[in-house]
Amino acid sequence: MDNEFTHFENDVLREIGNIGAGNATTSMAKLMNQEVAMEVPYVQLLTINDMVNIVGGPEEVLVTTFFKVEGDITGTVYFLLSVEEATMIARQLLQDTTIKISATEHIDEMVLSVLKEVANIVVGAYISALADFSNINISTTVPFISIDMAAATLVTGLIELSHASDHSILIGTKFSGDEATENAQGHFLLVPDLDSIPTLFTALGVDKDG
Repeated sequence: MDNEFTHFENDVLREIGNIGAGNATTSMAKLMNQEVAMEVPYVQLLTINDMVNIVGGPEEVLVTTFFKVEGDITGTVYFLLSVEEATMIARQLLQDTTIKISATEHIDEMVLSVLKEVANIVVGAYISALADFSNINISTTVPFISIDMAAATLVTGLIELSHASDHSILIGTKFSGDEATENAQGHFLLVPDLDSIPTLFTALGVDKDG
């Protein structure tokens, strides 16, 4: 796999992201009871090291929600938020400015539940868009959430998958609340298994080997 997309490939994946963003925005607005804007500023094909650098390095504490992908293609989906971004979202949704999230302190189950629900909405919207756009059968399992350094969560998971796929598809997303200061940036990361890569790009009308 090349480490860059052609313009056409980038446009295809960006369109999937934009379709998913539209779906997710409606659900997020209802969940947060306020206007929410959501956009997909970029799409990239990355190595494990590239991904770790984008999220701030191996020592960066992340709120990471994992989903296994099943169906016509298989792999793993990651939804990543920094501690600050996750805290901002949780405070908005629960209307509680005292919420604090860290890797060293106990996190209230309600906060974890809210963060899982946000990940469910975003990932579900993208997976639905991917399935509709490519006309393939694809679904995700129940999510697992982790609050830890990237080296202990994201890196470990990706290294386990690296024997199958040395690149990951990254779709960056940005959430904006109804106040200018209430912004949070998240990353949606799709890591298809090796056998699924030809199926995925063929379904999307592109050929990475061509």
